[in-house]
Amino acid sequence: MTDTGQAFIAQARKLLLTDFFPKIERCLERLSDEQLWWRAHKDSNSIGNLLLHLSGNARQWIVCGVGGVPDRRERQKEFAAREGAGRAQLLGRLRETIDEADAVLGELDAAKLLERRQIQGHEVSLLEAIFHAVEHFSMHTGQIILITKMLTESDLRFYDFSTGVPLPAWHKAQSKAEG
Repeated sequence: MTDTGQAFIAQARKLLLTDFFPKIERCLERLSDEQLWWRAHKDSNSIGNLLLHLSGNARQWIVCGVGGVPDRRERQKEFAAREGAGRAQLLGRLRETIDEADAVLGELDAAKLLERRQIQGHEVSLLEAIFHAVEHFSMHTGQIILITKMLTESDLRFYDFSTGVPLPAWHKAQSKAEG
């Protein structure tokens, strides 16, 4: 279980840090602060709401639930906001949460993945909590991508196909900066 558990934790960290978060960053590069708070209708969420929600959820499930930090989340406020912080502040807050979650996951002993915790009123294993948080992050990243495509009417060019193998565009940019 330890090797499998370590692989699971490593993949969760990789998805949050090097797949989902860069896609959100790329979306926000193309949007104005005003567009972050656009809603398709009164009962839908804006990208701003989704960013607040992703930060709240990852903090509750990983930083607090797995890491043991006291949970002070006020979930309804994430959805109630109709305007507020700009993209730099929202992205900074999300980045801070992802960094904290990554630190918790980096310190987690894979042998403890089956330990049970009470999170958001549910008794779950640490494995379930991490799986939930990563899946949840993926789903809302997809919503942010869709809303961004709708608002910008453009291809977000997440992948470079010039080598014949899809390479995430931000990896290519990193390679150029490092080289």
